[in-house]
Amino acid sequence: MVAVEVQTMAEDTIFGKIIRREIPAAIVYEDDLCLAFKDVNPQAPVHVLLIPKKPLPQLSAATPEDHALLGHLLLKAKEVAADLGIGDQFRLVINNGAEVGQTVFHLHLHILGDRPFSWPPG
Repeated sequence: MVAVEVQTMAEDTIFGKIIRREIPAAIVYEDDLCLAFKDVNPQAPVHVLLIPKKPLPQLSAATPEDHALLGHLLLKAKEVAADLGIGDQFRLVINNGAEVGQTVFHLHLHILGDRPFSWPPG
């Protein structure tokens, strides 16, 4: 029962609405499994969000069934970064939970680049 409630929650996020084209987004990549679009509040000159079309609320909710999807997302992040002109110089961020900055509970990867970054982040 909990898994169904979590899945419904992810489907009802702003990202679910973007996937269903209920609200507009500046889409830069799409395939059968994922969608990438420009962040509306960019933290770098290049800031794109890559989301799975499957309504997965956060990385810690992934199961072994999501193995191929997670690998697909990482490989597509590399391709999207190259397509956006930042090549292999980018930061990839996944926030997992509200206390670490996740505000939309639909798994998403932040692809950030085209400026220097420091360590540690945040």
